[in-house]
Amino acid sequence: MSLNKARDPLQQATSASPASTGVNRLEVVTFKLGEEEYGIDIQKVQELRGYDAVTRIANAPEYIKGVVNLRGIIVPIIDMRIKFKLGEPTYDQFTVVIVLNIAGRVVGMVVDSVSDVITLTGDQIKPAPEMGSVLDADYLIGLGTLEERMLILVDIDRLMSSEEMGLVEAAAAT
Repeated sequence: MSLNKARDPLQQATSASPASTGVNRLEVVTFKLGEEEYGIDIQKVQELRGYDAVTRIANAPEYIKGVVNLRGIIVPIIDMRIKFKLGEPTYDQFTVVIVLNIAGRVVGMVVDSVSDVITLTGDQIKPAPEMGSVLDADYLIGLGTLEERMLILVDIDRLMSSEEMGLVEAAAAT
């Protein structure tokens, strides 16, 4: 399946978040998983937290680390290194949980580290090539280029919706 699907990556990103800061801009939080750098729409980020112990849920998929109680809300925690099959995760002082608000649901996403917040213009966002089995291209907005850096821009709404969200909701309900 081809990613291009006759869609403009910036239009896809900004249509997912109509209240974006500007028509031709996408503000993203950048984070690392292994050696690769990723970006997600900052409007989906509720907060950043250090990684704490989680309560494991029996029979949950391996990438669902468990749940935490965040100010009275039970939040499922997904380890993106496991989800993307990027090797064994390690948890250290740089490990961050990005707390997301996706379609009114709160979900935590474990990443190796958070880099910064950057604003990309339409010229800096290119369609992504097919990524194979590492990351389904349906979950990509495109590639962001910023000087020497290349960011894999993830459509976090699409990634956390569908089957994954159903599993996450089931884990949080138990």
